[in-house]
Amino acid sequence: MKLDKQFSEIYSLIVSARERAFHAVNTELIGLYWKIGEYISKRVDSSEWGKGIVENLAGYLNRQEPDLKGFSSRNLWRMKQFFETYNGYPNLSPLVTQLSWTNNLILLSRPKTPEEREFYLKLAIKENYSKRELERQINAFTYERSLKNSKLSPVVREIHPALKQHFRDTYVLDFLNLSEGHNEKDLQKAIIQNLKQFILEFGKDFAFVGNEYRIQVGNSDFFIDLLFYHRELQCLVAFELKIDKFQPEFLGKMNFYLEALDRDVKKDHENPSVGIILCKDKDHEVVEYALSRTLSPTMVAAYHTKLIEKSKLEAKLHELFENLPNRPDDEI
Repeated sequence: MKLDKQFSEIYSLIVSARERAFHAVNTELIGLYWKIGEYISKRVDSSEWGKGIVENLAGYLNRQEPDLKGFSSRNLWRMKQFFETYNGYPNLSPLVTQLSWTNNLILLSRPKTPEEREFYLKLAIKENYSKRELERQINAFTYERSLKNSKLSPVVREIHPALKQHFRDTYVLDFLNLSEGHNEKDLQKAIIQNLKQFILEFGKDFAFVGNEYRIQVGNSDFFIDLLFYHRELQCLVAFELKIDKFQPEFLGKMNFYLEALDRDVKKDHENPSVGIILCKDKDHEVVEYALSRTLSPTMVAAYHTKLIEKSKLEAKLHELFENLPNRPDDEI
């Protein structure tokens, strides 16, 4: 066993070195594409180069090194677009080297506004998304959903001021493949069976602790639907799953769970536990009333079992912004 531990430490060194090497190579490659894009852009802008010359350049590079990949005329034009897209954004241009060229191409073509592109760029870096994961976030309209502020109780805003940067108002759980008539046990079971995708939807800082997590108070046992640990927030996160619309009385049960976690499970160096009541639907005004005076560090989020139609999401956003009270953002 002692040797196994030592061997695993050596393997960890190899993996770390490999990852550093990959990131170094990727940084150099993206930097090269930026410089080529800049060169082509300046020549085209000065009318010195046209489409035919870029095609000739691609042919020249192929003749110089027939095995050289990634320098077709189409890709050369993409390098030009890449440079021109980020050249006016000095706060973003250093970030693009942290993504693969494939993910950079997705962010060139899919987002419709600079704000949306910046959102996905930072999210992809933070969560270290693969191509497939990034495309799913865009297909699920994560940017549009992030525009809806999650309702947070005053206590949550006090003890976890960064919380709203990590959680959204609505989550899309289409990967669970649940039927319309599913119950709470079905929901919990499907989440456990698709835990990787669930964590990707909520954020990779989540670490799974357990389902039906038992807490004992007095002579009675109670069970939390799902329990996670959030690495950045350094706190336990309890999930209560509801297949119905949010009701104010849901908060009482969650308050009890969080008190038990903080008294009996939380470690001294950890922050107070947070609760998430994940409901099939919710009335934003009811949620705001319910959370306005509670001492519970709880938030309420809705889930969808199918991808949201963009037109419906935009209509909901418009309705939400129309009905927002006239007060600072952090008080919503």
